[in-house]
Amino acid sequence: CMVTYALSPRLMFLAVTFSQHLGSCRLPFCAWPHAQEGSTESSLPTLRMFSVLLPFVGVCTVCAILSCFHIPWASLDLAMTQLSWANSTFHVPWVRIPYAGEWGWPLLTPRALAVGVAMAICCSMNSVGCYVLCGKLLQAPRLPPHACNRGVCMEGLGSLLAGLLGTLGGTASSIANACTTGLTQAGSRLSVQISALACVVLGMSPRLAGLLTHIPLAVHGGVLCVTYAVAVGTGISYFQYTDIDSGRNIFIVGFAMFMALLVPRWFGTALTRLATGWVPLDLLFLSLLMVPVFLTGFLSFFLENTVSG
Repeated sequence: CMVTYALSPRLMFLAVTFSQHLGSCRLPFCAWPHAQEGSTESSLPTLRMFSVLLPFVGVCTVCAILSCFHIPWASLDLAMTQLSWANSTFHVPWVRIPYAGEWGWPLLTPRALAVGVAMAICCSMNSVGCYVLCGKLLQAPRLPPHACNRGVCMEGLGSLLAGLLGTLGGTASSIANACTTGLTQAGSRLSVQISALACVVLGMSPRLAGLLTHIPLAVHGGVLCVTYAVAVGTGISYFQYTDIDSGRNIFIVGFAMFMALLVPRWFGTALTRLATGWVPLDLLFLSLLMVPVFLTGFLSFFLENTVSG
């Protein structure tokens, strides 16, 4: 459907326009009081602060209007149509408080432990990268090691709680959220607390959480295109701290990035699976080798400390 292909570029166009072209535009009727100074700032860069939220709401509103007029904007695939009906939220309760062991207790089998250890390593590496990325985008001082340790520790506790509640995934930092903070420059603790409170409310309301399944895939794609572009650009900006003209550094960067893209692709299409003779060890290696973040970090660390120069 041609309408579907127009939704994602429209969201990206609005997000880029609000955050970059109109980032310094200040609306006179939007002011922010300063409690400590007792003054009020004349205006705020409202379009930049809501450069992701406003396009998101606008495109979702367009999708709702098209649905009211029975204009097919979603995918015409029959499987996707059946999935949307299967995820209907009309027969679920508004409030449901989860409790530990409701869906059974976690099974600590060797296979589960192998996959859990692999995911813990990858999530820790990804989370530390998100911390550095967020600080770089907000031009904040360098994070001390103990702050990163506290963040990773809290994510580990969140993953344990998620396992007790019976969820399929744990907690980890999101690159898209960190890049959204960079686009909006809304790095206050209050915004993070409000987002966390909203997630808790959604977790206790199956009907509200079910509405998330009705967000068009084009909207997801548009948001990820804009946010991950910021992540790529920020990563490239760190080359200024290295001698990029050095053949050694060029090889390390190129080899690590290329292998991180190639190895997961190869394992995904390989006809024969990895076999060491013990299934938990196979799952451990396969879980690590399928994650580009781990491959990039491991190869970069190994080559940086073994290649002379």
